[in-house]
Amino acid sequence: MTISQLSVTLEDAQRVIAAGQAKAGEIGSPSNVAVVDAGGNLVSHIRMDHAWVGSVDISINKAFTARAFDIATKDLGENAQPGKQFFGIQESNHGRVMIFAGGVPLHQDGQVVGAVGVSGGSGEQDQTVAEAAAAAF
Repeated sequence: MTISQLSVTLEDAQRVIAAGQAKAGEIGSPSNVAVVDAGGNLVSHIRMDHAWVGSVDISINKAFTARAFDIATKDLGENAQPGKQFFGIQESNHGRVMIFAGGVPLHQDGQVVGAVGVSGGSGEQDQTVAEAAAAAF
């Protein structure tokens, strides 16, 4: 049996990032925007002028998390609170798992084929940029 997996291309990633960059500029939130492929591996990343250097890894890890668990990081975070089913999950994967807003899976033909991660603003800003970026996919 062979399993077939679609994945984002560099062209896809660049289009997604451009849309995220445009939305971040529109809302005044200098951001890091990352896209990973179906395997959770980085395809492309930008750090806008004045975006925090410390958010580079966060944006990449948000994208990784959204793909690793096929869920928006915002939604994962809601389920990772004390007493919830995924409490402590952020300690897995050598601490790469992000449990706050800004990571969104990318879907094609009913499959998750990658993800986008955004960091640099508030959680609400990061989510807004990530959703705009994903919509360009």
